[in-house]
Amino acid sequence: MRYSGLRVIKEALTGHKGWQPIWRNPDPQPAYDYVIVGGGGHGLATAYYLAKTFKQSRIAVLEKSWLGSGNIGRNTTIIRSNYLLPGNEPFYEFSMKLWEGLEQEFNFNAMVSQRGILNLIHSDGQRDAYRRRGNAMLLAGADAELLDQGDVRAMYPWLNFDNARFPIKGGLLQRRAGTARHDGVAWGYARGADLAGVDLIQNCEVTGFRIEDGRVRGVETSRGYIAAGKVGVAVAGSSGRVMAMAGMRLPIESHVLQAFVTEGLKPVIDGVITFGAGHFYVSQSDKGGLVFGGDIDGYNSYAQRGNLGVIEDVAQGGMALMPMIGRARLLRIWGGIMDMSMDGTPIIDRTPIEGLYLNAGWCYGGFKATPASGYAFAHLLTTGTPHETARFMRFDRFERGYPIDEKGMGATPNLH
Repeated sequence: MRYSGLRVIKEALTGHKGWQPIWRNPDPQPAYDYVIVGGGGHGLATAYYLAKTFKQSRIAVLEKSWLGSGNIGRNTTIIRSNYLLPGNEPFYEFSMKLWEGLEQEFNFNAMVSQRGILNLIHSDGQRDAYRRRGNAMLLAGADAELLDQGDVRAMYPWLNFDNARFPIKGGLLQRRAGTARHDGVAWGYARGADLAGVDLIQNCEVTGFRIEDGRVRGVETSRGYIAAGKVGVAVAGSSGRVMAMAGMRLPIESHVLQAFVTEGLKPVIDGVITFGAGHFYVSQSDKGGLVFGGDIDGYNSYAQRGNLGVIEDVAQGGMALMPMIGRARLLRIWGGIMDMSMDGTPIIDRTPIEGLYLNAGWCYGGFKATPASGYAFAHLLTTGTPHETARFMRFDRFERGYPIDEKGMGATPNLH
């Protein structure tokens, strides 16, 4: 079934009786060529590109709960490619280009909205740093504009420009950035993968790996043993626990990252704004709620909930940037489990165990990277070699002393 405006009209006139489930709910087969552990955004995108782009078959995605129950549905929906370092910027710009054609490709409304992201400047030194980052973005084929105070004031006159501890002096704007509906992204990739023949198996928890002679042969699950030619693990904050079952200890810590949404308000923020003097970022949903977040919790945790200390810290950042937010009522908070690598940059690589591959360490960058992460992981699984944009995101960078440490784009655990 392809979706279209005409189809919506037809169903509306016929009592919506023709809609079908958007993916199957199959039982697991005894064996697959590819098993992807993790039914979140990255796992579903990997399966989709394996089948659709790289023309592979006999693929299964195993999810211990329901599809999209993890971080893909627990984030602040921001998509962007405003990075500095050569190990990051080309990858996220590749992801941005995939975002721009995503809905047409998998024929599903993921509500991709390129409304722009503005990183605010509060000092002369920060302006120099943002000018450098903007130039790096332009060299990588992305878009970037350096704004002065007047430009920012014209966009958001209600910000606290002068009577503040950190006066606003300008900003770095990426107009092609924006937001996407997190659930819609998961559903779209799931539907696309299912149409391409992928088995999406829910309520199927991986409980172990069967490894013989240094090679993975399959996975033990709550629904029985499943043999596999290759196994790709993309389980975000559970990476450490899952890979421990294969005898691996990862350079990753798991922390909670909280997100917040207020009551519905009249339209006031038409893009995404980040506070340059504290960790606070905010946008406004189509329902009118302000969606915002800040720092991770400073301790290791596997809980999908936060604590009052971080709530207070994030609220202080919001009040410093836009005092009017103090009158809005907070409706909901939630937490996602972040797999924090030691340099703030992900790992997409094969492991020392033949046939076992890992996609992890996304820190704050997981949602925006979903398309490129899935594509690059599918490329690695198919060819055995890293995708061009992900060639720096390998395990050996820690051993060789080449970390991609971009603190301004994603805090690392050692800095908390």
